[in-house]
Amino acid sequence: MSLLGRLRDRLRRQEEPSLSVDDPGLVVVVEAFDHAEADSAVLARSPGWRADAPAVLRHHLRIPADQVERARELLTPDGWTLVAGDISHISRVQKLDALHCAQERSRMASLAQRLGGEALGWDALQPAPEPAR
Repeated sequence: MSLLGRLRDRLRRQEEPSLSVDDPGLVVVVEAFDHAEADSAVLARSPGWRADAPAVLRHHLRIPADQVERARELLTPDGWTLVAGDISHISRVQKLDALHCAQERSRMASLAQRLGGEALGWDALQPAPEPAR
């Protein structure tokens, strides 16, 4: 990529509004709880998902209470936030595409299995669209 292209990409990234995993203005735009459905199909059927905007990717896992801190230790270095509960939520902000969703779903399934838990599925949240004027 040319120097001009890299500069243009950097400026675009700076213009994007930043998201936080706990932003109250986020709404679920896509859900994937059927392990047999491809992530590409999940994203394709979602009318609310905006591919060009960052999203909060949130995985839903059952993790034994005595393994929550171990999960947090493994996930925090990669920017994941874990909120523990009967069903724990593991979230981070990123742009979504089918490849990365599939990779992260596989990673979460592996993590859950190693810790004696279960990966239930994932959803993605983005800011609610602005009302038309």
